[in-house]
Amino acid sequence: MATAKPHLNLAIIGHIDHGKSTCVGRLLYDTGVVPKHVLEAYKKEAEAKGKGSFEFAWVMDNLKEERERGITIDIAHKRFDTPKYYFTIVDCPGHRDFVKNMITGASQADAAVLVVSAHDGVQEQTKEHVFLARTLGINQMIVLINKMDMAKYDQKRYEEVKKEVSDLLKLVAYKPEQMFFIPASAFVGDNIKDRSKNMGWYSGPTLLEALDTLKEPEKPVTLPLRLPIQDVYTISGIGTVPVGRIETGILKKGMTVSFMPANKVGEVKSIEMHHEEIPEALPGDNVGFNVRGIAKNDLRRGDVAGPVDKPPTVADEFTAQIVILQHPSAITVGYTPVFHCHTAQIACTFTELKKKLDPRTGQTKEENPTFLKTGDAAIVTIKPTRPMVIEKVKEIPQLGRFAIRDMGSTIAAGMCIDIVPKQMR
Repeated sequence: MATAKPHLNLAIIGHIDHGKSTCVGRLLYDTGVVPKHVLEAYKKEAEAKGKGSFEFAWVMDNLKEERERGITIDIAHKRFDTPKYYFTIVDCPGHRDFVKNMITGASQADAAVLVVSAHDGVQEQTKEHVFLARTLGINQMIVLINKMDMAKYDQKRYEEVKKEVSDLLKLVAYKPEQMFFIPASAFVGDNIKDRSKNMGWYSGPTLLEALDTLKEPEKPVTLPLRLPIQDVYTISGIGTVPVGRIETGILKKGMTVSFMPANKVGEVKSIEMHHEEIPEALPGDNVGFNVRGIAKNDLRRGDVAGPVDKPPTVADEFTAQIVILQHPSAITVGYTPVFHCHTAQIACTFTELKKKLDPRTGQTKEENPTFLKTGDAAIVTIKPTRPMVIEKVKEIPQLGRFAIRDMGSTIAAGMCIDIVPKQMR
């Protein structure tokens, strides 16, 4: 059996009109995920409907509709392969689902492609997405200076935008000198897979070549086990089987594990992955495991399993650094939205607004502000309305990030920087 290629989650970020969907469409087409005949059929249809400027973005929308009608072009997961890796695209068209998906569950992105239009340069959303990527712990980034066809493939314009983006990246402590900046046109196909004949002045890699220079994320096996529970089943003849994805550490058969905040302890009798029994499981693995000494009603989604000697931390209250993406009015003390952290969804109350930060530098702008609004970054104190597992982002980053949702959308993202633990008896 051939060994599987390493897998990376890739976020495509940037301002709304800078060609993210076209970039995704082009990547999927150039790597053979979307077959040529499908594209040709859409092209004809687009021209017939007077959308002659036919964009990949349009193809993506149609493929989505086809999928919804049950036609089997399954790019639901938007997977594509390079010679070295296989990638899953965490599609980030707008904020809302992007933030929530990035923080809750499997799509913690390992790297991002920042798409910036050569025509427009850095826009408001470009700044927001860069700051967000930083807050969410994305350390590897490739910058795609897109729509070079609209800038007449002008090297001078590329250099101007590159400088503008570099200045922005430096503000949030990225190192632009260690990144690739690729002049491209996703629409025409310049420098995505094939080297552009229109920009002889550029000698760096194409986007697909640059993606293969990314580093494979390290599996955090040396950290204590943290396994957020997604579901709990009772299987006749076996017993209680919690299911979840290992975020950190190693789960081994025979191990005694502590479930928090349920405050229950059990012994791991067996571990199963893809319907096969395995002796141990690693970060990234989705597993079901049979636990002796635990009843189904003892556990629920949002509980976290960990070792008995280093159990998951239950917060009485915690200090967080947050960035407000969108809020119709203002956030004040007493506000109680729902926090999404790993698999937990728990209402939490803002008990103190400690300081407002400059989102670009992280420096304090104002002590004890009376309210926070869209675009603000801040340090706040939060009290969960019921017991909740969360970890300091510096200690176990995988369980230190969260999204805040209210009224059906993601209003803020943040990370936990300090905790007052709850004494569990």
